[in-house]
Amino acid sequence: MSWNVVRLADIPATPWRNGGGVTRELAMWPDAGDWAWRMSVADVDKSGPFSKFDGIERWFAVLEGAGVQLDVAGVPHRVTTADAPLFFDGAADTGCELIDGKTRDFNLMVRRGREPSRMVRVDGRFSETLNAMKTIAVYAYGSRATVLFDEEVLQLEPASLAWRTVTGSAAVRIAAQGALWMEVPA
Repeated sequence: MSWNVVRLADIPATPWRNGGGVTRELAMWPDAGDWAWRMSVADVDKSGPFSKFDGIERWFAVLEGAGVQLDVAGVPHRVTTADAPLFFDGAADTGCELIDGKTRDFNLMVRRGREPSRMVRVDGRFSETLNAMKTIAVYAYGSRATVLFDEEVLQLEPASLAWRTVTGSAAVRIAAQGALWMEVPA
């Protein structure tokens, strides 16, 4: 299977019901009606609560802006562009307070299963050897990302997502100044 590539600029923004921002759903599998995982970018214009997602594990990373102060089930978490992505229970009561103005954030949501998902911020070089069936993804946000999948090279433009399912062993190497690496059990 080859890479699926989605550019943020090609995805229409969906306004939130509470008026606090917009979301662009970049990818979901197997479909929009009953997804096992979903990757999206949100522009947060004002502070407010997050929607609850029962049975979902959630990853959150700030891409632009000063960041946010999240309150997840009473536990505070400051998340900025310098911080590792935050993992939390999608069913938890979660409030979001903008630190100093609007932010752009990346969200990975995965139905809870036997194996955990993973999100890592890449600033420089990253490598991973895969030995199980997984969906992998790279979101470039700060610069172009060069992704080497075994011997296959992918040049990913900023504000673009690439994802694919891996059925066996593979070596992945990424070079980027501002990207996210994700793994989702398949």
